[in-house]
Amino acid sequence: MAKNIVQKIFDVHKVSGDVAAGSQIALNVDQVYTQDATGTMAWLEFEAIGIDRVKVPLAVSYVDHNMLQSNFMNSDDHAFLQTAAAKFGAYFSKPGNGICHQVHLERFAASGKIALGTDSHTPTGGGMGMIAIGVGGLEAASVMAGAPFEINMPKVVQVKLTGKLNRPWVTAMDVILTLLKMLTVKGGVGKIIEYGGPGVKDLNVTERATITNMGAELGATTSIFPSDANTLKFLKAEGREKDWIELKADKGAEYSETIILDLGSIEPMIAQPHSPDNVVSVRELAGKKVNQVCIGSCTNSSYHAMKTVASILKGRTIAENLNLLINPGSKQVYEMLSREGVIAEMISSGARIMEISCGACIGMGGAPGTGHVSVRSYNRNFHGRSGTKDASVYLASPISCAVFALKGEMVDPRECGLEIAKVKEPKTFMINDNLLVSPKSNTTEIKILKGPNIKEVPVKAALQDRIDAEVLLKVGNNITTDDIMPAGSKVLPFRSNIPAISDFVFENIDKTFSSRANEAKAKGGAIVVGGENYGQGSSREHAALAPMYLGLQTVIVKSFARIHRANLVNFGILPLLFKSSEDYDKVEQGDRLSISGLLGAIKEGQEYKVENATKGTSFFVVSDLNDREKELVLRGGLLSSSKA
Repeated sequence: MAKNIVQKIFDVHKVSGDVAAGSQIALNVDQVYTQDATGTMAWLEFEAIGIDRVKVPLAVSYVDHNMLQSNFMNSDDHAFLQTAAAKFGAYFSKPGNGICHQVHLERFAASGKIALGTDSHTPTGGGMGMIAIGVGGLEAASVMAGAPFEINMPKVVQVKLTGKLNRPWVTAMDVILTLLKMLTVKGGVGKIIEYGGPGVKDLNVTERATITNMGAELGATTSIFPSDANTLKFLKAEGREKDWIELKADKGAEYSETIILDLGSIEPMIAQPHSPDNVVSVRELAGKKVNQVCIGSCTNSSYHAMKTVASILKGRTIAENLNLLINPGSKQVYEMLSREGVIAEMISSGARIMEISCGACIGMGGAPGTGHVSVRSYNRNFHGRSGTKDASVYLASPISCAVFALKGEMVDPRECGLEIAKVKEPKTFMINDNLLVSPKSNTTEIKILKGPNIKEVPVKAALQDRIDAEVLLKVGNNITTDDIMPAGSKVLPFRSNIPAISDFVFENIDKTFSSRANEAKAKGGAIVVGGENYGQGSSREHAALAPMYLGLQTVIVKSFARIHRANLVNFGILPLLFKSSEDYDKVEQGDRLSISGLLGAIKEGQEYKVENATKGTSFFVVSDLNDREKELVLRGGLLSSSKA
């Protein structure tokens, strides 16, 4: 039978189940990596499971998020992560080595492999021809402890690329923005996007990685490109030719649907506030004043992207009333550009070269001014994510960003009158892994260091037969994990301290939520009601773990984003769906709801009657848990199950 790329990789890694859409499938995993914002909790969870050494072939702990060291907390977390990696057999990427997805693409990503990462942009690796999926920290910890990765098999959607990009003005970023305009942030839910067609040859590996990186914004489980001559060329340049295999779909391979996209028809695009799918062409916004430009992040910080930006800035000066911030994606990129004098050209233009980190993308510095317009080559522009609530954040390609920085306003790059070099990937990348610490073979004398801000992971009690609790919060559609558990320099240092970080739950929506939830604990806990695509965005499991600590019993919504739903299950919170979406309008914040007979209903039928004591009405909800998930929720989550 003819197979697509996804089926080929899943067949090789399958432990159990069928490689058919909707079927529960268990997979062996080749690589797991963490980053410091989610990694501290992931490694604490791994330690709590009680395994002496990671059971996957490759594990890497990266530091790239919590880089500001304004007090002891982030530094202590980094010491914990380095000693935990040494103790448990993982590589450790030190602060300054780069953003996890960029570094992993350079040094570890391999064709045909399966990788899990505790970050929603893990699908960056799909540009290498691998299955790379973002998961919560506890999921990653369980796989590192030897469990297979279990998932309901997504549908596989083919995006067939034809033609060639109108270079240098149009970039890979414009490709994914075009798809976001077409499909929306919900368009990839329950799907894997597989790219194919003759247009694939027009894209190098880092351009492909830009597209798969932002596939997370489609809600897709992951995205993948073929592994071909371009893939081999990149791996040769990285000195890793041995990691290449050819991977392409068989002739006649089947897909749930096919989308045809002509690269030659794409023009410079831009996402408007406050969603990555609020996309229009740049020409439609021509003349709009810009106050800040940020170039980099895991989406657009490759050697190719950075050198192209430098060619635009060379010999020119940024606009008088504008700030330009640039953060290269890895030490490899930064060092190569520095030795070539490219960084000097950026500096000469007036750009501020930021630390090699996620930085402004997650609100860790680089916040815009009051009411300012910030255009970024990043992947998300959710309300308040930049650190400034009333800022207007736009997303555009690195080329568009560089042009805006010089002009001080939005300009279609095709009409800017500036020269833009057509940059080629180098034949050989400079390899200097001195900030990448290899696993230790003898770990008996290694002591894991834990500073005073690092607390043990809280564990939920087993599910009771009845939930009787108040709806503490009712929210609308597309609620993000940033809305549930904010990031930024104020909050991120508490990632390893759940009691402390729980004070910030839903802070940007309702500052009273945490205090009210603490009061409600003794009265049955809390319920949250939401609309479509609840929990989109980051993989941060703190958006489930901290609410669980506050007594959240269940979340009732019209639909969930994949990773957040999995995190709720992993921490024993029952994810429920309105049987009829119209019943969403029948529930108000402050209503007291009760659900009885949970233990029986969860095992049979998964339909539950909800009594609204406040209104004297009732409605039905359902869950769609597979057998493994039923057991997890019944026991109070994955950690409770591992200790059972």
